[in-house]
Amino acid sequence: MNKNIQTETKSETCCSERRKIRTKEEIKQLATRLNRIEGQVRGVKNMLENGAYCVDILTQVSAITAALNSFNKVLLASHISTCFVDDIKEEKEGAVEELVGIIQKLMKN
Repeated sequence: MNKNIQTETKSETCCSERRKIRTKEEIKQLATRLNRIEGQVRGVKNMLENGAYCVDILTQVSAITAALNSFNKVLLASHISTCFVDDIKEEKEGAVEELVGIIQKLMKN
């Protein structure tokens, strides 16, 4: 079993009982992306409050959407190469269905 995966008690802030232990580097890279996105969202809020032109705001929102999609791609690739592979090796029931479900959710956006 991959040592990056750990099962803990269900948290009130998360939907799954499963947990993944990430390396410091992985956390840093993902957090950097999220911090950048957070800054972009704050920038759009400021644009709105300062009366920016609609098209300019929409352009920035589009950039935020692209950044979130990029974040999802990185996280999904990590999930497939670690959690999903481990589940398949351990013959865990529902692994494929879970992956298909998340891909379907991501493709709706």
